[in-house]
Amino acid sequence: MRLTHRHGLFLLGASAALLASVLVYLYIMSKADETETYARARDLVRQIKQYDSQWENEILKARITISYNYDPLVSPLVEMTRLWQAFETTEALHGHSDTPAWRTAYADYQGALAQKSRLVEQFKSHNAVLRNSLAFLPTAEDGIQAQLGQLADADKLRLHNIATDTYDLMLSSLEFAQMTTDDKAADILVGLNKLAINKERLPVEFHAPIDILSNHIALILREQPKVNQLLEQIEAVPVAERLDDITLMLDRDERAATLVDQQYHFYLLVFSTLLVLLLIYMGIRLMRSFGEINRVNRALVSANDELEQRVEERTRQLKDTQSELLDTARQAGMAEIATNVLHNVGNVLNSVNISADLVTRKLRNSKALGLGKAMQLINEHPDDLGRYLSEDAKGKMLPGYLNQLVEAISLEQKEMADELTQLSKSVDHIKDIVATQQSYAGASTLLEPLVVSTLLEDALRMNAGALTRHHVTVLKEYDEVPRIMGDKHRLLLILINLISNAKYAMSDVCNHARNMTLGVNRLDDTLQISVTDEGEGIAPENMTRIFAHGFTTRKEGHGFGLHSCALAAVEMNGHLAAYSDGPGKGARFVLQIPLIIAEGES
Repeated sequence: MRLTHRHGLFLLGASAALLASVLVYLYIMSKADETETYARARDLVRQIKQYDSQWENEILKARITISYNYDPLVSPLVEMTRLWQAFETTEALHGHSDTPAWRTAYADYQGALAQKSRLVEQFKSHNAVLRNSLAFLPTAEDGIQAQLGQLADADKLRLHNIATDTYDLMLSSLEFAQMTTDDKAADILVGLNKLAINKERLPVEFHAPIDILSNHIALILREQPKVNQLLEQIEAVPVAERLDDITLMLDRDERAATLVDQQYHFYLLVFSTLLVLLLIYMGIRLMRSFGEINRVNRALVSANDELEQRVEERTRQLKDTQSELLDTARQAGMAEIATNVLHNVGNVLNSVNISADLVTRKLRNSKALGLGKAMQLINEHPDDLGRYLSEDAKGKMLPGYLNQLVEAISLEQKEMADELTQLSKSVDHIKDIVATQQSYAGASTLLEPLVVSTLLEDALRMNAGALTRHHVTVLKEYDEVPRIMGDKHRLLLILINLISNAKYAMSDVCNHARNMTLGVNRLDDTLQISVTDEGEGIAPENMTRIFAHGFTTRKEGHGFGLHSCALAAVEMNGHLAAYSDGPGKGARFVLQIPLIIAEGES
């Protein structure tokens, strides 16, 4: 039932989220008011049409004006281009440029505009030549009339008709420029023929002005029809019609967009109604849930009161149990300390046993027994000892034998003295082990000047017999380290255990040499001592519990050595760590303690 209720709540929430998402989408789509953009696009098209009309007016002005500035023929085209770019930017919001109809409309308009621009450039070229000739006609005619006025009276009467014909020709040319007809063209051709005949009647100085006038009139006769034809072609270019087509397409698209917007508004209304109904239903469910929650809260308060009472009772029981556990833990701690003492004493006793055994064997096989035999031979010849020592074959050898015997006995005494010294050190170490356990009860650490290399040699001597029996080769990698202040007993305890463990780790190695490497390094303010073996290695799953109390991988082991070493390292404000690449790849134990230089050392 609870699962069905949760499913119902989940479905209601998902439905509300879906409806809200649809409403947001519809709101965004309906909010996109495209009326303004369509109005802006139509306004741009209208402005382009206005500049097109202005362009045509400027062309007509250039057609009838004698001297004209052609800049007004350029500025409308520049404005039309700018407005068209703005129009394309506006229309890009609608995405119309992707449809074939709009691409065709754009191409038709741009083609018409390009054609009109080309015709206008041709018109400017021909009209400029024509306007220049028309502007020059009055000046040329005035020059000829001035020259005629300088002739004698008799000449004026004779050439009156020539002046009249020249003037009529100029007027006909000007009229032709304003109203181009075939009749006017015929009149100009007749006038040019008369002017050519009259030129022959005039003096030579009139020939050049008349030729210039004739050339300009002939140019007008040739260029004016071309200019008129270009104007007709310009007028026929359908730029305005293409713009009207674009305006119609804008109106059509706007109507379609308005219809879609109305649909979005309708859908928005429908989904808003659904969402309101769903919210009302969820509100009713929520009020019912609040009532259920209040009921459950009251039940929880009651259960909580009951639980607090039970907790208080359990707390009293736990306090009693804790007292019992403290007593048990105190006894267990004392047992652990005793175990560590026995383990460490056991390690040193091995060295004591070895030293005692060596002394016993040396006494049993001592060369001093030979001294008794020599004295027996001397006692057999008390009366003739001098002759015996000088003439007898055995007697002659006796002094040399006694000298060799003295040297051998002296060497034996030295070796036994060394073993007894080592045995004494081991006994002293046992006493230190027992005495140092007071640190577990809060005694402070005793620091004394130490030479690290000497301490390592002591630890090796205490394990010398076992290392020899196991054929272990010790490699030494000692850096130069000055005398330090340290706890001799704790350091010796750790080194003896690490060397002993390294020896046992290589007891089953038979495929390569049994090498043990002792290292001493100085790392800034830290002293690092390492013991590396090439033995059985450490499995990855054992790396995290290698220093745990009671953990061991040896059948005869107790799991106390490394645990006590780790505790001793912590007591010296140091750290003991183990490293191994896995079974069969050896192990490396690294002890790091603070480096305290002894007084007087640098």
